[in-house]
Formats: sequence, structure tokens, C-alpha cells
Amino acid sequence: MARLNVTRVLFSREFVDRTLVCRRNTQTVGQDGRAVDTPADTPFSGVVTNDQGDIMKRMPEGSYVTGSIMVHSKFPLIESDDTHDADLVNWKGRWYTVFNVSDWTTYGAGFTAAICTPTNLSGG
Repeated sequence: MARLNVTRVLFSREFVDRTLVCRRNTQTVGQDGRAVDTPADTPFSGVVTNDQGDIMKRMPEGSYVTGSIMVHSKFPLIESDDTHDADLVNWKGRWYTVFNVSDWTTYGAGFTAAICTPTNLSGG
């Protein structure tokens, strides 16, 4: 088992980003049988790093840029569950969908790392 607690380092002012926002959509079923989202925005702190960076995908129809970021935080981001859609994270004015959350409590209590992909793909 690891003995290094990285939360102290990651949440130092040199690394932490205090401008992150999590949009969590609670889903219910409407009268028409379709999902109805009720969003709630929550500011949180974390460290954002490149995961895959920007990747241009070329196809016969055109090209687009995708990629992913990794958010290290003690805030409990979720991919989805029975009553919630995947969380959205706003970083530097762009929205990202939480794609995968890893439990890193070995390196500090409540510490997670979430891979997030852009909600809007940009043309290349």
C-alpha cells in the first residue's frame, strides 16, 4: 500500500484550480415518458491535467478535434447512476462530460481522478 498522500501537494495553490464547476443533472421521467433533466451547478476545486490532449480525427466526411482531460479532486464526480446523468465539468469556459472515475484513495482520503471528454467537438 502506498504511503504518499498526494492531496496535500495537489491542492497547494501552485496546482489547484478553484474555478471548476460541476453540473449534475438529476433525471426524472416526464408525463410523456421521456427523461427530464434538472441541472444543479456546484463550484469545486481540483487539478486539471491533459489526458490525451487534442487529437484530430480525419474521416471522408471531414475532420474534427477531440481529446480528454483528467480532473483530480476530492469532489465526488460521477459517470452516472440510477437518477443522474453523467456530470459535466466546466473548465476554462468549455464543458466536458465525465467519462470515467477512478478511486485513488490509496493516495489520499476521498481522492478521485475523472477522465472527461469535450461535449462539443471542434472542426479541424
